[in-house]
Amino acid sequence: MKKNIGRKSWFGFTFLLWALCLHSLTGIAQTRNEIVPGEVWPDDKGNHIQAHGGGIIKVKDTYYWYGEERRQGLDSNYRYVSCYSSKDLMNWKFRGDVFKMTDPDSLGKKWVLERPKVYHNLKTGKYVMYMHVDGQVKGKAGNYSYARVGVAIGDSPVGPYKFIRTFRPFGHESRDIGQFIDDDGLAYLIFEDRVSKGFHIAKLSADYLDVEEDICLIKAPLEGGAVVKYDGLYYAIGSALTSWNPNPNKFATARSLKGPWSEFKDIAPVETNTYGSQSTFMLKVTGTKVTSVIFVADKWKPRTQWDSRYLWMPLKIGKGELQLPKPQAWRINVKTGETEMLK
Repeated sequence: MKKNIGRKSWFGFTFLLWALCLHSLTGIAQTRNEIVPGEVWPDDKGNHIQAHGGGIIKVKDTYYWYGEERRQGLDSNYRYVSCYSSKDLMNWKFRGDVFKMTDPDSLGKKWVLERPKVYHNLKTGKYVMYMHVDGQVKGKAGNYSYARVGVAIGDSPVGPYKFIRTFRPFGHESRDIGQFIDDDGLAYLIFEDRVSKGFHIAKLSADYLDVEEDICLIKAPLEGGAVVKYDGLYYAIGSALTSWNPNPNKFATARSLKGPWSEFKDIAPVETNTYGSQSTFMLKVTGTKVTSVIFVADKWKPRTQWDSRYLWMPLKIGKGELQLPKPQAWRINVKTGETEMLK
């Protein structure tokens, strides 16, 4: 009798241990060795990454990805910026909502915080976040009449970030923003100016808390501005003004940020509408063997924004040409810079 009870207890304990292990593993995402454009991208907890309209910086050997937090169930009185970290660009750890902001100027329920970008200032040691802040202004038509840049600051890449102010760079309206760090370490803010029908490239001040010089206005009615320097040539990408709907994104080149800039050309077959995506950022990965440039874009779902996806693909770039290949699964070796297309 005692023998039987001991045996049953052993099996019961084994089953309980197995169940507990299974329960603890269900919330953990498996290690990924590929990037699949347009698919759900789980973080370390198995949740779809919420970093829309964002930007990426590298600190030592770690990449930090910031973006608009759009998960369901958020307090509608606030807007949030999320942060994820990665060593390989394929597996991302959720570091929390590093910035939380209330309505800055009584803009109403529909005010927005979009396209957050973070700069690491090596001189001050601070991390400076820029963002597009918009909403309705009394006496003006439309929900995007505020058209300003917001600035916040933090002591570490994962924050928390403290709000400083909003402003209009050089007095211009500012909507979609982008960021660019040149090879000499100088930092630039890219911002769309609807009135001037183009987007500006503005040099930041030494502390990164303000704009210092309006380097160039690229005269093209585009938003989603992104700039990268490759093999001594500057490449700029922009998206047409079609709201949430995708369109054929275009690129231009210049020997200097001040221009002159070439005519804009399509980065993908026109009929694909950039494979249903909109430009957000170009990430340059300089490895021991090659330098790769990744097209970082959003595939927006305006009615279910929490389910919006990402299109990341290595660009075919060089000698004044830039092409976005048809999306497919791929992987990258961040140490060598090499990318591999998967079938």
